[in-house]
Amino acid sequence: MAGAVVLVVLAVAQAALARDAERGWDFLIDKLAHDGVPRDRVLQVFRDDRLPPFDGLQFSLQPRESHALYRPLRTRRTAARARSCLAEYRDAFETAERRFGVPAHLVASIIQVESGCGANTGRSRILPALARLAMAAEPANLERNVERLTLLDTSRSVGAVASFAHWRAQHLEGMFYPEVKAAFDIADRLGLDPLEMRGSGSGAFGIPQFLPRSYLWYGVDGDQDGRVSLYEPADAIPSCASYLEHYGWHAGLTRTAQRNVIWGYNHSDAYIDTVLWLADEVESPTPEPARAKPKVQVAKRRRPTGKVTRAKAKAPVRAKAATAKKSTHRRAAR
Repeated sequence: MAGAVVLVVLAVAQAALARDAERGWDFLIDKLAHDGVPRDRVLQVFRDDRLPPFDGLQFSLQPRESHALYRPLRTRRTAARARSCLAEYRDAFETAERRFGVPAHLVASIIQVESGCGANTGRSRILPALARLAMAAEPANLERNVERLTLLDTSRSVGAVASFAHWRAQHLEGMFYPEVKAAFDIADRLGLDPLEMRGSGSGAFGIPQFLPRSYLWYGVDGDQDGRVSLYEPADAIPSCASYLEHYGWHAGLTRTAQRNVIWGYNHSDAYIDTVLWLADEVESPTPEPARAKPKVQVAKRRRPTGKVTRAKAKAPVRAKAATAKKSTHRRAAR
């Protein structure tokens, strides 16, 4: 009996050590291993110091992107850069338009908004960001969020907030857990270290800023070199067009239907407004406002100001007296 107790204690201690070694990621590690990713490979990644320990994820119930976030992009300068991008890679844009039916000026606008036409694709490791979001529904993390959101949202009952929080956590897990698994798939396909896949702080990468599943689903080998690289315009441009075609883009869409398609790219009204404004400017630039001719100002002679002193007032009288003296001398000389 004593031996059995010792074995149980040892098992519990080993389990605790394993959890410590997994640094808070055990929930996600177990899911990935269950879904076919070799556990040894998963452990190698999640025990790596390049991936920080999981210290919790706070989420909101109704997140929204502010229009102010995109206001700096709604400028003539940004539109000019998107037109330059379109001109520089015109062959790739036109080929993609013929193949997928998505206007070149729209694709150019999206990749300008996403990465400045490839100038800023991000240098963050994408796996940690995706993994943290995939942990939203981890039991302890969910419980902490329910407590926090209940205190913040006093307009709803505790039960309503808890129910909404559970839904939100499951929604985030449903969105981002498959992206974590897809990152492992991409790393295997391309022979990469999953922790050296770089992109934005939200887990997107490449010129069109795709999440990993979008790369697997919509990536196009535009230059026919045998692999898809979202960092190469020849592949990134048709990949973006392929994405939009999948979400329903075709000729003759109403403005509302266009918005619905772009919503599939980014669930943000502020983002959609910016992309469509920019696409309009790339296709048909708004004329520069006429500059008014500068008025020629004639300098006016200033009148003396201030009081006239007694010395100034007497000066003309002295001058007249001197002139009269000279005239008297001239007459006397004659």
